[in-house]
Amino acid sequence: MFTLVIIGRPNVGKSTLFNRLARKQMAIIDDTPGVTRDWRETEGWLLDKKIRLIDTAGLEEAFDDSMRGKMRRQTELALQEADAVLFMVDGRSGITPMDKHFANWLRRQDIPTVLAVNKCEHENAAAAGLAEAYALGLGEPLPMSAAHGYGLDDLYHMLSPYFEEEEEIEDAAASFGPSLTEEEIDALEGNEDFDLSAIEPQVDTDTIPLRVAFVGRPNVGKSTLLNALLQEERVMTSPEAGTTRDAIAVKWTYKDRLFRLVDTAGMRRKARIDDRLEKMAVQDSLRAIRLAEVCVLVLDGNNPMEKQDLGIAEHIIDEGRALVLAINKWDAVEDKAAAMKRIEDRIEASLGQLREIPVITISALKGKNLGPMLDLILQTHAVWNRRVPTSRMNRWLRGMEEQNPAPMANGRPNRLRYITQIKARPPTFALWVSRPGDFPDTYKRYLINGLRRDFDIPGVPVRVMIRTSKNPYVD
Repeated sequence: MFTLVIIGRPNVGKSTLFNRLARKQMAIIDDTPGVTRDWRETEGWLLDKKIRLIDTAGLEEAFDDSMRGKMRRQTELALQEADAVLFMVDGRSGITPMDKHFANWLRRQDIPTVLAVNKCEHENAAAAGLAEAYALGLGEPLPMSAAHGYGLDDLYHMLSPYFEEEEEIEDAAASFGPSLTEEEIDALEGNEDFDLSAIEPQVDTDTIPLRVAFVGRPNVGKSTLLNALLQEERVMTSPEAGTTRDAIAVKWTYKDRLFRLVDTAGMRRKARIDDRLEKMAVQDSLRAIRLAEVCVLVLDGNNPMEKQDLGIAEHIIDEGRALVLAINKWDAVEDKAAAMKRIEDRIEASLGQLREIPVITISALKGKNLGPMLDLILQTHAVWNRRVPTSRMNRWLRGMEEQNPAPMANGRPNRLRYITQIKARPPTFALWVSRPGDFPDTYKRYLINGLRRDFDIPGVPVRVMIRTSKNPYVD
């Protein structure tokens, strides 16, 4: 796929154009310079052409190990992926010495380059900057407005000589399972031959990646973990909290299984967040959780299972995602037995609704135990996708009711009539009872625990929806 890398100094509108071509809000946008730090990629559209887009950090004149120096190196790494470069300058502020410096640098690169003068929605305000852009020696400047979509047709024609003749391949969209209507669910009652796999799309693991998000508090090692898996400095790492802002997604293969790994910004309690950029970064992290299949909650082994860790875990469970706890920096933990006991106690006390959460100890910095962690992710994902035959479930339901009948409702039995699995990812079941309004949560938990135990569904969210048959004599 044709790859376009967008570069330029900070705050010229690169991320705005990236979002427009991606046709969704992918990158965080703010007037503060230097919001984007790591380069991020996605598939987008330039008119009718499907392309691979890369948004980069602002070009900086720094070559040391400072934050600015690391941002520059990230941009240089992104350029290695480019079929063409869109060099963006700000038409309102005019051409700066930094623009000239990087234009000279770009001319020495063997990469097709288009010079775009952004913020030209008002021609008079940007006329001077547009005229000055000719002096950069990168050919005729393209006036455009990323915020308003002005100039995209001209950009298409300027890039079209570099487009390769290729067959466009539409990626199949991943599905979280069938969405059934109330009528369809009611029609399942009594149908013990119902097979969820007959209507639920099968995931093609060769083309659809397993979406894994690394989440957690700031400075627990999420970015270090991603770099350790990729064995390259794909994202910036620093002792400074808040280094990662955008959720960075990378496709990667392990044991012939395609993954989409997402590094997210650290999440603190809302009461501690007073910075606008941090709020947007946390929202991006929450979006990554919502779109993930498996969330790896990275914990600091020296200070595990804080209140914020538990809050993040509860949010993952509420979203119905599969959860794996990765205790990082385990090599630096002195009393490992005490640390593990504390984690187990906190899980039992605060996350009792999710039994047998998978836990693994790792060291991202030293690359220890990363293979077993990936195997655990695959195992947990398989459980999250588990399906149970309807006939087997109803035999099980009759045994559960005989062993422990549901509490009486107004002196009359509240019979369990029928159960079926209506969805996987996470496993979701519909249970028909005679009086759903009087069905207690305690008995529902009894059934959920039995489902986990008897059908081998540990460590993932299990949902049971209580329903009743419609009375044909009532309108």
